[in-house]
Amino acid sequence: MALSDAGSFVYHTVDRSPLGVAAARGADLLYAEDQELYQALHAEQHRQETSLSLVASSSVCDPSVLACMSSAAMNVTAEGYPGARYHAGCAEIDPIEQLAVDRARAMFAARYVNAQPHSATTANYAVLSALLAPGDVVLGMRLDQGGHLTHGYSVAYSGTYFRAVNYGLDAQGAIDYDSVAALAREHRPLMIICGATAYPRTVDFARFRAVADETGALLMADISHIGGLVAAGLHPSPIDHAHVTTVCTHKQLAGPRGGLIMAGRDADLDVDGVPLATRLARAVFPYFQGAPILPAIAGKARALALADTDEFRATARRITDGAAAIAAELVKLGHRVVTGGTDNHIVLLDLSGTSVSGLVAEHALEEVGIVVNKNRVPGDPRPAAVTSGIRIGSNSAAQRGLGLTEMRRCARLIDAVLRGTQPTGERTGRLEPFTAQAVRAEVASLTSQFPLPRYVPADRWSDGT
Repeated sequence: MALSDAGSFVYHTVDRSPLGVAAARGADLLYAEDQELYQALHAEQHRQETSLSLVASSSVCDPSVLACMSSAAMNVTAEGYPGARYHAGCAEIDPIEQLAVDRARAMFAARYVNAQPHSATTANYAVLSALLAPGDVVLGMRLDQGGHLTHGYSVAYSGTYFRAVNYGLDAQGAIDYDSVAALAREHRPLMIICGATAYPRTVDFARFRAVADETGALLMADISHIGGLVAAGLHPSPIDHAHVTTVCTHKQLAGPRGGLIMAGRDADLDVDGVPLATRLARAVFPYFQGAPILPAIAGKARALALADTDEFRATARRITDGAAAIAAELVKLGHRVVTGGTDNHIVLLDLSGTSVSGLVAEHALEEVGIVVNKNRVPGDPRPAAVTSGIRIGSNSAAQRGLGLTEMRRCARLIDAVLRGTQPTGERTGRLEPFTAQAVRAEVASLTSQFPLPRYVPADRWSDGT
């Protein structure tokens, strides 16, 4: 069976459209000419099919998005923006980028959208570069309390080119808004960054804006982790509270790796004689990036279309309800969950009172096909390479269709692995064989019952016959 007959390994070949033929032809060529790489890709999809991904920073990219990523748009160089390119041959490309821009504008009620950032990291850095000078003060969330490298961390660009001041959490694990205000009054930052990478509660964007207005700062909201919930109306939007909003398209929006920069009511704000939107556009190109990755922009446009559906909104509800169910079940089983629960897709499990480190837990869970990531918890005594916690996310599981019953089952599987793991050090441990066997069987059952949505299974790839 030839691969083009079976359907591409990245998406269903519905008909013989040029896009379908090109992608299927490419997959056939890969099979015929580079078996080593083909088999590696085959193995990776099989891993995804048979593993239970509970990684908070990932999701399942729809096959139609993957088709965009393998399109002939890759062959075009298009520095600049639609209607103002520095290369010829962009007449058919411009409408693709405009689709991404228009769909993001509509979805997030934004007045300005830049769809070109290669990632949320480059989006954040473009914003910092557009609006600040080296040495200016940035107030962002501490990395060990839920923040991100791009929010002002000492080893990253954000913490070396700018003077970073960090806020954190209160005794209950919630953002300490009084501390944010006090630090802003003391240090007078030119930019305050809100949003997080490991924070399970709702962010009060209006409260951040009040602090920014009081102290003369610009406010950037990074909603990379909660962009899908914002789009679905399940988390407050920062668009008209923040001066600038950034979002990652490959986490909750289930798109390609990339980012968006958006502005709402402040898009035309005068910043030293230049409108905010113009500064942002110039910062992405030509200052921070060269040519855009056009197939990724096409993938963003497709993902945004999928996110504007009732099916996506139902998935988003499964994401929040499922995460809450996992958190509640873990608490019921005697575990400590940071803040006692979650408002979004993130459950931060605190293992600091146990002998199992985050690293040991991560390895033990991966051994049985459950994928999470080690993560620092507030007041963590262990280094970032080891940690005292794990971060659990419900995005991918919800996309596969897992409901409340299955999410609770996931929590019980995590509990079984943690209880069945005997640490042999902070970095190593041994999972009891009977527990490993039993959990693997449960994971196999779940992943078989809830396959990757709309994918051609790896066992239907070409066998060369």
